[in-house]
Formats: sequence, structure tokens, C-alpha cells
Amino acid sequence: MNHEMQKALLLADAIKGFIQFVEKHKNSFMVESDKIYQVKLFISEYKFKIIADELHRINQFEWDEKYTYYLVDSFQKGLTTIDEYVQHNYNDLFILTARLYTLKNFSDSFQFNRSFK
Repeated sequence: MNHEMQKALLLADAIKGFIQFVEKHKNSFMVESDKIYQVKLFISEYKFKIIADELHRINQFEWDEKYTYYLVDSFQKGLTTIDEYVQHNYNDLFILTARLYTLKNFSDSFQFNRSFK
């Protein structure tokens, strides 16, 4: 299995995990429900679920470089927006920072590899 293909599958799993994490904490006492709801709206606006499903589908059996990079770029646009929102509301949404850090590093690794080709 191609190394890039495995990274794409890991990114898809991490995106799904982030979506589930936000869903799980939407009624938590640690975060303000309005702000976590806004993050949930960003997730649906930028279609994270669809991106994760597509990343998993297209890289399950063979590596599709062009479409994978397109999906990663789309994901990074939404991730940047969510990261800015979380940084602006850090006191209420600090619990999301570790997941966002992981997602940024996964998606940035695709940019790093693309620059060397």
C-alpha cells in the first residue's frame, strides 16, 4: 500500500473522529453549547463528513493523487476557519485544540510532499 494512500486513510479517520468528538461534546458542561454548535455548523458547511467519506472511498484500493489533493485543499479551507474560530474563543473551546492540531499536521503533510514533486 502506498504511503500517501495510508496518510489519506488516516486523515479520513481523523476527520470522522473529530466530527464524532464535536457531536459527543455538544451537550458537555466543559464547552458553551452555542459555540460548539457554531463549530458543528462549520463542519456541515464545509462538508467534512463528505470529504472524509470520499477520501476513504478513493484511497481504499488505489492512490488517486489529483482528487486526494483536491479534497485535502477543500478540507484545509474549512479547517482554517474552524481553527481561527477556536483560537478566538479559546477559553470556551480549548478542548478542541488538540484535535485541530492533529488534523492540521495530517493535512499539512500533503502540502509538504506536494512541494517536493
